[in-house]
Amino acid sequence: MSSTSPAPTYYIIFVTAAVLLLKAVNEEVTEPYMDEPFHIPQAQAYCKGDYWTWDPKITTPPGLYVLSLIFKTIFMLKCNLSMLRLTPMLSLMALPIALTPLVSYHKRERPPPSITTPLLEAVILAAFPIAWFFGFLYYTEVPSLVSVVGTVVLALEGKHWRAALLGLVSCTFRQNNIVWVLYAYALSQVLYLRFRRALPNEKPPSKLHDPPALEASPVDLLWSISSAPRVLPDILLNFVPYALVLVAFGAFVVWNGGIVLGDKANHVPAFHVPQLYYFVGFVTAFGWPALVTGKGGVPTLARDVYAKMFGSKRNTIVTGVASAIMCLTIYKFTIQHPFLLSDNRHYTFYIWRRVFLLHPVVPYLLVPGYIACAWAWYLRIGHDQTLLQNLLLPVFVVPTLLPTPLLEPRYFLIPYILLRAQVKDVPLWGLVLEALWYAGINAVTMWVFLYQERVGVGRFMW
Repeated sequence: MSSTSPAPTYYIIFVTAAVLLLKAVNEEVTEPYMDEPFHIPQAQAYCKGDYWTWDPKITTPPGLYVLSLIFKTIFMLKCNLSMLRLTPMLSLMALPIALTPLVSYHKRERPPPSITTPLLEAVILAAFPIAWFFGFLYYTEVPSLVSVVGTVVLALEGKHWRAALLGLVSCTFRQNNIVWVLYAYALSQVLYLRFRRALPNEKPPSKLHDPPALEASPVDLLWSISSAPRVLPDILLNFVPYALVLVAFGAFVVWNGGIVLGDKANHVPAFHVPQLYYFVGFVTAFGWPALVTGKGGVPTLARDVYAKMFGSKRNTIVTGVASAIMCLTIYKFTIQHPFLLSDNRHYTFYIWRRVFLLHPVVPYLLVPGYIACAWAWYLRIGHDQTLLQNLLLPVFVVPTLLPTPLLEPRYFLIPYILLRAQVKDVPLWGLVLEALWYAGINAVTMWVFLYQERVGVGRFMW
């Protein structure tokens, strides 16, 4: 297949739908909406060559505006609302291309030789409702996601200097992408240590204790940690470019007096432990088609989850202790952000009021469900992964979500995509089910956003 191979039909449909939907958004939403009134004037200032004027309400660096400036130069675009919204839409079109090598890597398949022939699974994953929705508004989410996925792919390919450079770019879209830069390095090294082999006539390299995920026990994790010093000399050199990014990020934090760029009063870091539980519920609610299409289907998954939770006396005790700790963290660390309680243009406003505030006991009743969902995902991705591969993403999710006081689906976008990409064996019928699920959500949410505006309230969105 040549580098000029024609794009598959499903990608053409994806691109066509995106173009038509952006046209509809521009026709219906003719004024900047929600966060756009902050981003649009800032981007227009950059288009005029004014790089020093800055809106103090903007919390993220200027990567989005620089990208728009690049597109303006290449395509000779104007810097009006409609043209600026092309930036996230073009990023959305690039997302299947970025996701294809990542999905292929986890499936251990060679990616298509042409970038114009993304995998069907990558196209479906790019239509994930949060990514799809924000591909048509002037927000940072989709360019940020594309840059993070690209960083992970380059790191997995061993191109660490390029990965670090793209990772640095990703931090200009959202500061907490620094966590995903480090994740890219960590994942690449865990996989490098897993698959490396000694050359002929050489002594075997030091081994990291990292057994298959579904065969591992808590003791294995301790052994993995204790074996890490043996392999550190073999992976430190690859850390150099990422360390430089880390130093640059540290310098920014010192210069800025914190991670958040502007509007610091409304973005104070918190210790929001239940945010981790919301994420588990979120990925299960959206990703269930991939979750239940493993070997044996729902019955096997349910049986295995039950065994992990209650299959032995030890498991039952662990589940009980975990539940008690989670209930305590819900009691002590639940945060009801003022935006969550007051902004009725977001779906989270209604979910919070109609589910979590239905009765004081509801948040605690959800705890067994959180545990079951967490085990389901661990089992689903663990069939062909090692213990450390399975645990790596949850470890890096913690510093991205724990400090965020606001329940906001956009914060879950990157970890969801990285998690879903690890499900390597979704059958074709499962992909069709997933595509229909995403398409149904996208159709409803975009229709509501475009055509169900409420007087005195506004347009509803994620």
